[in-house]
Amino acid sequence: MKAAREARSAAVVINAGSRRGAASTELAVDAMRRAGVPVRSVHPVKSGTELFQTLRRVVADGHDLVVVGGGDGTMTSAAGLLAGTDIMLGVLPLGTANDFARTLEIPGGLTEACAVIADGKVVDVDLGWANGEPFLNVASVGLSVGVTEALSPRLKRRIGSLAYGIATMQAYARHKPFRARLEFPEGDHEPMELEDVLQVAVGNGRHYGGGNIVSPMAGIDDHTLDIYAILAAPLREHVKIARLLKDGSFIEHDRVYHLATRRVRLVTEPPLSVNLDGEIAAVTPADFSVQRNAVHVIVPQSSNSASFEGPSRH
Repeated sequence: MKAAREARSAAVVINAGSRRGAASTELAVDAMRRAGVPVRSVHPVKSGTELFQTLRRVVADGHDLVVVGGGDGTMTSAAGLLAGTDIMLGVLPLGTANDFARTLEIPGGLTEACAVIADGKVVDVDLGWANGEPFLNVASVGLSVGVTEALSPRLKRRIGSLAYGIATMQAYARHKPFRARLEFPEGDHEPMELEDVLQVAVGNGRHYGGGNIVSPMAGIDDHTLDIYAILAAPLREHVKIARLLKDGSFIEHDRVYHLATRRVRLVTEPPLSVNLDGEIAAVTPADFSVQRNAVHVIVPQSSNSASFEGPSRH
């Protein structure tokens, strides 16, 4: 199935707890039905547990299109359940960062996103896995975990993406460097021992953190993981690195290591929490892998972010 218009039955699941979710359900459903999307069931949810249970239920109900409204964490939950199936994923970006939608060039406006679901094309995207937990954009340890912990839902609702800057400053002030070891089960790189690390990230997608780029060559359908490690340095050097995050050129800084692989094991001292698309969902040591062509996603006809190759099983 390569065209969204071929869908026979659609379920809509919207995270009412996301930044714009509560006010969007009725508007989105009306817009999609007017555009010809065969919406058969609608499910507003308010918690992560309810979201997961509802997604499992609609997947089992036999729909060939599941439209999900929420932020990046919501999209990752959906992708983990849809991976390896023939079900299409429609994206309504209702969160704060919406990096998955940004990577796929899906518009942020609700009406425009609904139009994409009605008239878009279907592409395949890869899905990253960390200790059996999925991620679409980036998995990371170190500073980013502190940022996530400082990002309260109230702050995100009040000031949107500006909350990331405030949370980053708070996390940086509290951060303690750590040791990391990177091991490569496929033997494509020698093991790496790193001291005084600020952050290690494993990227499946292209965008993260409200528009930052993992690396200039990163893509969500390239079947590889982009890994970078930022070492501790004087504040002025981290400011330089931060200014280069938006175009990915920070990987050229001499306090940054970057490489690409399909599988990696990360061991840290001390053991650390792992941030998966804004959710703390694993702990090191962590094994990372990529499932190619895992999820079929509807994107704009004009999007060049990914292509359609056919299903892959994990």
